[in-house]
Amino acid sequence: MIHWPSLKKFPKKLLVPSLLGGDHGNLLSSLKLIESYQLPWVHVDIMDGHFVPNLSFGPQTIAALKQHSFLFFDVHLMLEHPETLVPYFIKVGVDLISFHIESQAPIASTLQYIHDQYCAVGLACNPDTPEEQLVPWLRQVDLILFMTVQPGFCGQAFLNNVLPKIARIATVRQKGNSSFRIAVDGGIDAVSAEKCLAAGADIIISGTSFFDPVKRDPLQQLLS
Repeated sequence: MIHWPSLKKFPKKLLVPSLLGGDHGNLLSSLKLIESYQLPWVHVDIMDGHFVPNLSFGPQTIAALKQHSFLFFDVHLMLEHPETLVPYFIKVGVDLISFHIESQAPIASTLQYIHDQYCAVGLACNPDTPEEQLVPWLRQVDLILFMTVQPGFCGQAFLNNVLPKIARIATVRQKGNSSFRIAVDGGIDAVSAEKCLAAGADIIISGTSFFDPVKRDPLQQLLS
């Protein structure tokens, strides 16, 4: 029996705003903007300055924000040793934890630990990593997250070479009758989102474009 939060309850295609693209001086206002568009899910990038050359939020930030929001909180751990911080994010009540296959985490035990704590789990993959490395773990994850830029910073250009990788994992999912979701993150606007959906992705994560009022509406219309 599955005890952790199920991703099946969400629409077949879904726009998920990334808080990294929001107003860092008023993160709560960014959450309220997401809620105003009746979107159920927020993506939060956690960076350690080692795995990627940037720093971002920690568990205390998530705990503070969750007091004011009923959004589904998805944390993306861009950490060299994500397993060391997983218990802290579990403690503050996040709903989904994704970590990188390129990290130093013991993959099998980290996946199992997250599920044992009644939390959904994802594996993230950098643009240059062969998607074949994900295949052994597909039956143990709720989500595969393809980075469509080099992780670490908002505002980068979308990398089209990730599209065939998305398509191949989508084919494996279909042939295996699996239920894991496929997410993309990085350089996502309405044009790149449409390409990703065509390749087989169904969770479209967007930071810069969602929080840009000019780019947000075309993106929202595509996924509505």
